[in-house]
Amino acid sequence: MTKPLQAIFFDVDDTLCATTEFTQQARKDAIQAMINYGLNLPHEYLYNELQEVIQEFSSNYTQHFDQLLLRIPTHTYQNINKAILIAAAVAAYHDAKHCYLKPHPDVQRFLEYLEPMPIIKGVITQGFAIKQAEKLIRLNIYTYLDCNAIFITDQIGISKSNPKIYTHTCQKCNIQPEQTIYIGDNPIHDIDTANKAGLITVRVYRGKYKDKNGETQAHYEIQNLDQLQTILQQDFTCVAK
Repeated sequence: MTKPLQAIFFDVDDTLCATTEFTQQARKDAIQAMINYGLNLPHEYLYNELQEVIQEFSSNYTQHFDQLLLRIPTHTYQNINKAILIAAAVAAYHDAKHCYLKPHPDVQRFLEYLEPMPIIKGVITQGFAIKQAEKLIRLNIYTYLDCNAIFITDQIGISKSNPKIYTHTCQKCNIQPEQTIYIGDNPIHDIDTANKAGLITVRVYRGKYKDKNGETQAHYEIQNLDQLQTILQQDFTCVAK
């Protein structure tokens, strides 16, 4: 017997796009740009220092490259305006978005498959509002989503470590948790918390958490979104939104 389905929500980072791989490459490109403009230190050394800065100040900190220059010898960029080095790094990082920030190959197919279904399609994503919204634009997936079904933690005041964010989403969209699918890669913030909120969870095994485990198990486990098409066809009946 099939189950009713009112909505499908996605995590963004590492679920819809390879964010971890993108950020690693973008940071490497930024370091190389600083070297190209005269910073006289090995790439590997600078990259490791940058990784420490990010770990200490968080990935959402806005002055990573400023802090990097503060912790290395000043003679390694003597007679070079610090602003030039920082601007070169920032420009290279943003240029990398055009090259590397792409949706996973199965994402477009799955969104096209969902498009005619009379259910809500949305995202629940962790991060700063503009930063996460930019990803939806750059990935060319915004048009597949319901405009009132985009939930970003920065705009809500609840992080994905708290099941309330999933409850909040269901209340705002006037849907039942047990008739809502949430798809994510993080076994703790995507699966454990969504399970606690009563959603139907789907874990996709990719990204930096693919070898990690949480406290609970997802209702469905997949390697790619193509596999989810079969699950939807077999186990669910769409309910008009």
